Amino acid sequence: MMKIKTAFGVAASVAIALPVLAFAAADQEAAMKDPNNWAHPRGQHNNQGYSSLAQINKGNIKNLKAAWTFATGVNRGHEGSPVVVGNMMYLVSAFPNNIYALDLNDNQKIVWSYFPKQDPSVQAVLCCDNVTRGLGFGDGKIFLQQNDGMLVALDAKDGKKIWEVKNTDPKVGATNTNAPHVIKDKVLTGCSGAEFGVRCFIAAYNLKDGSLAWKAYSTGPDAETLHDANTNKDNPLYNALSVYQDVNGGNKEGGSFKRLEASQIKGGEKELGTRTWLKPQAIKDGWQHGGGSVWGWWPYDAKTNLVYYGAGNPSVWNPDVRPGDNKWSMTVTARDLDTGVAKWAMQMTPHDEWDYDGVNEVILFDKGGKTYAWHHDRNGFAYTWNANTGSLIAAEKVHPFVNWAADVDLKTGVPSKDGRYSTHQDYNAKGICPAALGTKDQQPAAYSPKTGLMYSPLNHVCMTYEPVESKYVAGQPWVGATLTMFAGPDGVMGGFAAYDPMTNKKVWYNKEKFSAWSGALTTATDLVFYGTLDRWFKAVDAKSGKELWKFQVGSGAIGNAFTYGNKGKQYVGIFSGIGGWAGVAMNLGMTSDTDALGAAGGYKELTKYNAAPGGGALNVFAL
Repeated sequence: MMKIKTAFGVAASVAIALPVLAFAAADQEAAMKDPNNWAHPRGQHNNQGYSSLAQINKGNIKNLKAAWTFATGVNRGHEGSPVVVGNMMYLVSAFPNNIYALDLNDNQKIVWSYFPKQDPSVQAVLCCDNVTRGLGFGDGKIFLQQNDGMLVALDAKDGKKIWEVKNTDPKVGATNTNAPHVIKDKVLTGCSGAEFGVRCFIAAYNLKDGSLAWKAYSTGPDAETLHDANTNKDNPLYNALSVYQDVNGGNKEGGSFKRLEASQIKGGEKELGTRTWLKPQAIKDGWQHGGGSVWGWWPYDAKTNLVYYGAGNPSVWNPDVRPGDNKWSMTVTARDLDTGVAKWAMQMTPHDEWDYDGVNEVILFDKGGKTYAWHHDRNGFAYTWNANTGSLIAAEKVHPFVNWAADVDLKTGVPSKDGRYSTHQDYNAKGICPAALGTKDQQPAAYSPKTGLMYSPLNHVCMTYEPVESKYVAGQPWVGATLTMFAGPDGVMGGFAAYDPMTNKKVWYNKEKFSAWSGALTTATDLVFYGTLDRWFKAVDAKSGKELWKFQVGSGAIGNAFTYGNKGKQYVGIFSGIGGWAGVAMNLGMTSDTDALGAAGGYKELTKYNAAPGGGALNVFAL
């Protein structure tokens, strides 16, 4: 029988029993120890998307039935998942980010609700649909990062506002789509807006009052990116001013750059957040508007006090106007939680030419007494690092169709670009794989400590890409590229695969007609759950990939599968409500192939499987 505790009983008992802990969010720490809860956006601080609940298994999953649903009343894409603590579930909708607190002991009765007052004009500066990726819980509070940049702390008991702080400014194109992450005495949040020329960051606010603890920008001087003399001490080659050499003056057909060998690269350089942006800085459209959005799911390792995250694409998409490596965009960074100082940082796609947004989640796992960090990047490579030192252990293509680079140098982390797929202004580069939305977009992968494998949703999409001239205007889109997208060589647009994270070799791969755009869930009974754009919620065998169960929900699923326990019963659930980059064109009635940055043409068949716009709903299942 599973052990169930009430949400506020846990919080009260922890506050009394553990007053000396440094954790202001001791209630969150206690809640995460009980597998009946889902108290973190990805279940636990390690970001694994794994649950030890075992009532639903391969033998009885055929009996899994719909238990209840909840309509949010909001159309557009619904990403992320609810938070569950004891008998309470907290969920948030797409814009305007309405929150509902449901009592699981009383037929999901609405205990309280919160309806933010946001200016509707904010929707115009949300790049790729009106999404949000969930809530944070800790210190007796529910944390909401509104799309309009306001970070809000609400009393978990009654929903009353305790404090709020302005994190980003939509007037210059800066918004938020991330779930707040509560870690110890801080709540972390990020920044969206690279497509508007925003210089983005990750920020830590104090739980008690919302005061700023630290902020680390993705581009700019070391004092603002929070790099110091010890950053990358174990891997000094990561601190290189340049990792490519121009070998033919920018010939569009042959490619411009040759990867330097490790012996040719000078490491240990400083101020790379400015020096690798070679555009004259007086123009102020280099690192000052450098992009590097931060909105994924961020793990934390209590042993080292490090938090990990990815930073997105540089602004503008046209690479010819920002020569250089463009650090620290396209970078996975490990930072000290207390100070924000970077322990290590590795740029995955120097001088990005394809919008291979490096923002995807990092997942921590232990093996052989060491902790590793794993990341499926949009550029089509999966990376594994020693989580403490940042030393690169493995980097492999997630699928053979990836063609923009041949491989990655394990000493430097630098990819070997194929010049045939390089992009240049007013040149239409064809057949680039993957497309700008990457081999995986926002949908987080999951890890199973039972099998030792990573399970990742896949986009199987290629593109044509033509950079064009574009001038920066504050608050206006600043993309500078025209795209079309189409299915990859397998003839499908998606898949779902398992990988060995120590080698990043594929163990099994299932095709999907469309991208698997939802976050994955793994369980102790070797089940893996995920959703698809054509409305399926599926469970497969973690060891073989064999499909064991599926249910068609009301709209395409782009939320994260999750699980919880209540009154001795295990439940699994997922948001439906199509949207995100893949579905936004359909939601807005866009029909030209280049609309929605190419997604309108690539995903036009979705209209045969979804009504538009996608209505948001939570779908919950049990035996």
